Amino acid sequence: MKRYEAYKDSGVEWIGEIPANWEVKRLKYLAKINASKPANLSDESVKSEVVFLPMEKVGEDGSVDQSILKNIDEVSRGFTYFERGDILIAKITPCFENGKGAHLKDLNTNVGFGSTEFHTIKSLKFLNPAFAYYQTKSNVFMKVGEGFMSGSAGQKRLPTSFVEDFPIPLPPLAEQTSIAEFLDRKTSQIDSLVEKKKRLIELLKEEKAAVINQAVTKGIDPNVKMKDSGVEWLGEVPEHWEVIPMTKYLESIIDYRGKTPQKIESGTFLVTARNIKEGKINYSISQEYVDTSLYDEIMRRGSLEIGDVLMTTEAPLGEVANVDKVDVAIAQRVIKFRALKAHLDNYFLKEWIATYTFQSYLTSLATGSTALGIKASKLNLLKLALPSIQEQISIVGLVRELNTKYSTMISKIEKEIELLQEYRTALISEVVTGKVRVG
Repeated sequence: MKRYEAYKDSGVEWIGEIPANWEVKRLKYLAKINASKPANLSDESVKSEVVFLPMEKVGEDGSVDQSILKNIDEVSRGFTYFERGDILIAKITPCFENGKGAHLKDLNTNVGFGSTEFHTIKSLKFLNPAFAYYQTKSNVFMKVGEGFMSGSAGQKRLPTSFVEDFPIPLPPLAEQTSIAEFLDRKTSQIDSLVEKKKRLIELLKEEKAAVINQAVTKGIDPNVKMKDSGVEWLGEVPEHWEVIPMTKYLESIIDYRGKTPQKIESGTFLVTARNIKEGKINYSISQEYVDTSLYDEIMRRGSLEIGDVLMTTEAPLGEVANVDKVDVAIAQRVIKFRALKAHLDNYFLKEWIATYTFQSYLTSLATGSTALGIKASKLNLLKLALPSIQEQISIVGLVRELNTKYSTMISKIEKEIELLQEYRTALISEVVTGKVRVG
């Protein structure tokens, strides 16, 4: 790619210079913004079933999941109307900032409906729709748009007036087409590479889970003699391991189910089932607090020690973590286990519960129509294959090493994905503003 021969001032500070033969025009003069649905939707030319797009069916990479079809009579009122070839832009935070939007060039039905949180753009004859779509994916559109969003935190929206008045750097129509075709090719290549790297991350996660599952349920000595555990879902275990009810070597079991304490804006952090995720207590996922003066009453069933095992009993079932702070309260739908330290290591117990071998059996015991959960009365049915305390500690150490090893590999790939996505956005911005020439 190279630069154009001559440039001129665009007259717009955040666009800067544009090629000498380009113009700058506001989008409302080149497209219809949020066009109303026509009165003749009942014509035979329109299928009775149309594509319906809630926000989650539109990707940040421009992908569209068209699997939802609805009768046109169900959605023709109260939803955003669009036609094949239109452009969708998410208008609510954080969807707009994350780049949710699409060019509906391959819409399976002539028309469709979707979330009211979309703006629509319908290109007129002097604006190539694919070129217009790439304008909405540029850094210029995204960053300036963020500054125009208004509303309360978490509910900020991009106003229609911003989309209408957005100045488009506009080359001749033939050049718009060339630019769009170039960006179609290049972004497709980048997206394909990103997908391969995302798939590699999934494979690494699967590999990590399998290696850890093997270590925790079968031990770390590949030459150890094995025996039938007598438990169908567990299979063979090392000959010297003890197969026992999981509750046998527990000092205490405390079920925090019951009345939810009143939440306040600040105070003692309340660990909910949502906070327990991927083997840790994630304090940023959900931030709820209870009155510190009521702490003793809320935790009357049992206080916390570092290392205690927390397991969610439903919504979701089976997430597990070790306690790493004692100055927190525990919400309902969480059970706390504390091991008898002479026989069972709390950290080994947590790793045992996290294995997919154990998780599969736990799920088989669960009940519930809307959300799977396990009753406290069934805990005695859960089994534990137990090595010596020293071997437990060795297994926990290996698991930590494996977590570090795989996390390092995955973080490196995630950084590569981030750089590719940054390059994608920068490339689009450079091309659609005329900073580089594609022909």
